[in-house]
Parts: sequence; structure tokens; C-alpha cells
Amino acid sequence: MKVLILVRHAKSSWKDMSLPDRLRPLNKRGKRDAPMMGERLAERKIAVDQMISSPATRALATAEAIAEAIGYPWEEIVVDERLYHAEAHDILDVVEGLDDHFDCVICFGHNPGLTDFVNDFSPHDIDNVPTCGVIEFRFDIETWEHVGEVEPAWMDFDYPKKPK
Repeated sequence: MKVLILVRHAKSSWKDMSLPDRLRPLNKRGKRDAPMMGERLAERKIAVDQMISSPATRALATAEAIAEAIGYPWEEIVVDERLYHAEAHDILDVVEGLDDHFDCVICFGHNPGLTDFVNDFSPHDIDNVPTCGVIEFRFDIETWEHVGEVEPAWMDFDYPKKPK
């Protein structure tokens, strides 16, 4: 069984319009939502083997907040350039290349690629993965290279405004 968790970065700030897109930080809501979603993941007691993030400031800040909440060493977060504004097939390339000794991986990225990935590689149809949305897939496979070939055995979709 392989567990893939996709997280869209938390809400970012547009306060400083002179900042390049990649350097936009989290806004107040993003700084609130990322730890909250991390706490929700922590409640599931998921043993995360690897966290991979887009290099964008907002994605990495989201990854660090969630890492802290679940007890993952934030200095071990891998930054992968391919996840910056990745399309669905780019995300799939990252996932299919994962080391098979990892059973649970979290990837932090951006829309529309995350929403497209969910709709392309699962039977579910989601209009939009909102900021700090978390999609958990469980695949009944032994190797990551088969993720694009099988439907997930289970899927969960959580987001900050979702009623408990």
C-alpha cells in the first residue's frame, strides 16, 4: 500500500505586488490554516516517510507548518523545482520516481495542477482543491511507478472550511 497526500499551499499574500510570484508569503489566513490542517493530519497518526515541496515560498511555508504539526523534521523537506506550477503529468512524474521504500509521501504544490491530478488519476471529480486543501490517496500497489495505472483504493478530501 502506498499513501500519497497532496496539499495545495495555504492562502498567500498579494500585499506586496512587487514580489515575484515564487516569493509570495502566506497571508494571515494561510498562517492559520496550514497548522490547523497539519493538526488534522496529525490526528490520523499517519507515518510520513517523505515530504516534497514546490520551491515557492508559500508552498514551503505550508510544508513547514504541517511538518511541525505532524512531527516531521522540517529540515528534511525536499524541495523539487518540478512542483512549481506543475501540471498533472509533472506531479505524476515526481510521484512515479519516488523511492519504493517510502510508503507515505506528502507533496505540496499549486493549482490547477493538483486539481487536474485528482481528476485525471482518480474516479473522483473535484471542481477545485482550495488553498490548504489536502487530498489523501491510498493505492494498493507495491511500487510508485504504478500510480498512474491504477485507481486509488481509497481517497479522502479535506480543506480548512470543510465541516467536521
